[in-house]
Amino acid sequence: MSTRAATITSLGLLALAISAALVLYPQMPDPMPSHWNVAGEVDGYMSKFWGLFLMPLIGAGVFLLFLAIPRIDPLKANIAEFIGAYNVMMVLLIGYLLYIYSLTLLAALGRQFNMTLMLLPAMGVLFIAIGYLVGKAKRNYFVGIRTPWTLSSDTVWERTHQLGRWMFIGAGVVSILCAFLGESGFWVFTIAMLLAAFVPIVYSYALWRRETAG
Repeated sequence: MSTRAATITSLGLLALAISAALVLYPQMPDPMPSHWNVAGEVDGYMSKFWGLFLMPLIGAGVFLLFLAIPRIDPLKANIAEFIGAYNVMMVLLIGYLLYIYSLTLLAALGRQFNMTLMLLPAMGVLFIAIGYLVGKAKRNYFVGIRTPWTLSSDTVWERTHQLGRWMFIGAGVVSILCAFLGESGFWVFTIAMLLAAFVPIVYSYALWRRETAG
């Protein structure tokens, strides 16, 4: 995806969210639901203003950060090599945030559903996208599995990210399947997520030790 297309799509999503906030403002309760427990039940609230506008503001912040990173990274030439995947990730992450936002609006309007079961498939898609991005990422200081060992070696970076790619994709698939497991699915996904996050870190250190020992 080109940067232009990703920018237009992201701005369109954010404009849609802000428009929804303005249109629905008179109908929303005060306070609004803002947090759910593992069982998918509401257990926290915030004021109507922040309930309606906080997530669009976070999405706008994510959008600006994604635009800035390719310009400020000292290895920005490497980011240019996977900018298409990077742009897809920006749109999907903003879309994910606004998906959570839409569920929050529905809950505030009185719709009944299990938030955990609604989020697991979306988190699965997001993790699969992260895996795709990780598999494409070249060495840089902002995107990917950034450890002292991956940043010190292109070889360690590449091999760690190839493992990380499949770990994150696997965690994403597990998350989608966990939507069918009820409340216990959240804990299965949590284990898969932690493995995806930490196994590549340990692997990168092992690769670095082997490389420097040789």
